[in-house]
Amino acid sequence: MFTALYDAVTERLAQGGRVVVGIAGPPGAGKSTLARELQHSYERAVCVPMDGFHLANEELRRLGRSDRKGAPDTFDDKGYVALLRRIRQQPDEVIYAPSFDHVMNEPIAGSIPVFPDARLIITEGNYLLYWADARALLDLTVHIDVASQEQRIAGLIARQREKGLTPDAAREWVMRSDEANADLVKRYAHLADLRLTR
Repeated sequence: MFTALYDAVTERLAQGGRVVVGIAGPPGAGKSTLARELQHSYERAVCVPMDGFHLANEELRRLGRSDRKGAPDTFDDKGYVALLRRIRQQPDEVIYAPSFDHVMNEPIAGSIPVFPDARLIITEGNYLLYWADARALLDLTVHIDVASQEQRIAGLIARQREKGLTPDAAREWVMRSDEANADLVKRYAHLADLRLTR
């Protein structure tokens, strides 16, 4: 699986300039893990996660969307697109991107520096193929899925348990919220340049 992605990225880097790779897939598919593996395979590579554009919990409460955090309208998609556009322009200055703290369950502003000499930018998240404006700014798009959906769901439940939910509450969240988002993501998988299965 990784060899096909590595070959595709290396081919694009050989053409010169900055390359922006987007890794999409359903919740729990391993996007972050794959992005880190790819980042560690190249010099001057930076990972900028889409999750940094989660709306803050306080804003989600104001909007009445806390019960479905992770849905497309619980992100600042326009801010994410603006960051990708700025990254593609490759200005002679450091660009600061946000990250996401899974313990605090909140985005952290200005925590990822993208230096002017960064050749490979890797971004990952659920909706890279769904948001057309974001997709248009990517040089290579990848969709990742898992062979065992049961294993993916079990991992998501474990993630919710780590946030303090009871077993029943964790399963309810995953089956109601995460799986609804997964269904949406899968409908756009065919738009990826490269499709991989773990």
